[in-house]
Amino acid sequence: MIAHSTSLKGVFCPAVTPFDDQLNPDIALFIEHCHQLLEEGCHGLAVFGTTGEANSLSVDERMLLLNALVESGIDGSVIVPGTGCAALTDSVRLTQHAVELGCRGVLMLPPFYYKDVSNDGLFQAFAQIIERVGDQRLKIYLYHIPPVSGVPLDLPLVGRLADTYPDCVVGLKDSSGEWLYTEKLLRTRPGFGAFSGSEIFLRNNLLAGGCGTITASANVNAPAIRSAYDSFQDEKGEVLQADITRRRKIIQAHPMIPALKSILATVAKDDNWRRVRPPLLPLSSTDSNNLIKSLVMDGYPPLTKMAITIEQ
Repeated sequence: MIAHSTSLKGVFCPAVTPFDDQLNPDIALFIEHCHQLLEEGCHGLAVFGTTGEANSLSVDERMLLLNALVESGIDGSVIVPGTGCAALTDSVRLTQHAVELGCRGVLMLPPFYYKDVSNDGLFQAFAQIIERVGDQRLKIYLYHIPPVSGVPLDLPLVGRLADTYPDCVVGLKDSSGEWLYTEKLLRTRPGFGAFSGSEIFLRNNLLAGGCGTITASANVNAPAIRSAYDSFQDEKGEVLQADITRRRKIIQAHPMIPALKSILATVAKDDNWRRVRPPLLPLSSTDSNNLIKSLVMDGYPPLTKMAITIEQ
């Protein structure tokens, strides 16, 4: 096994993508939100992931948004865009674009349309992207999310990719929801850049030598998650972890993307935030109200001052 080291660490937010009334990406609101996430303590942005509705966006839309983000003054060194697509050539195009803009790395899904494919086939898919991009600056973080993609990344496959391309395949986001996967990865591959896909596993990840979390909830709870990251070894580490875990469970009791957008709409007093692209649908008024009330009862800071209004 080849030793690995990744420089990417911290709390990264897979930023949600706002849409206008024609369901086109709202570029101005997207840029504003991303700047705010960094101001609230996120170490970086993992744009165009599951939470960003990436697979409801075209390649051109993703490139347009990434260009706008960099042009707005956000350095590529804090951006890790999702570039994995079902089509090989789409993945190559997005990955090349990210490298050219100086992005710190890319988060890459496996080609996800065909199911029950072999590890050899998946290896060849990633290898083709790496060879076609052909740039030594490329750093890939594999994206393991079998509940959504339906295509798991077995640990032997991860190891084969990392050993074959040690300067390129440097990490992984584990959104399987199973801590044992990350635990085994960190135990067998010290120094590999393992990120939890939920802050529920943040402290476990860091104590086991992981790099942090790439978590959807950072869209609405970044300061608390950053505090838990910074203090994971302190006496208050367990308490801070319990706080963010409890809040995450409140949010994920609803469909995650509509729930996050409902929270953003309430805090910003801007219903434009509620829009999602079909086949997703916004939360119903009842579900949205229940979510907001639960967060108020939990003491969620952006809403506590609004509690009287919400409860009426």
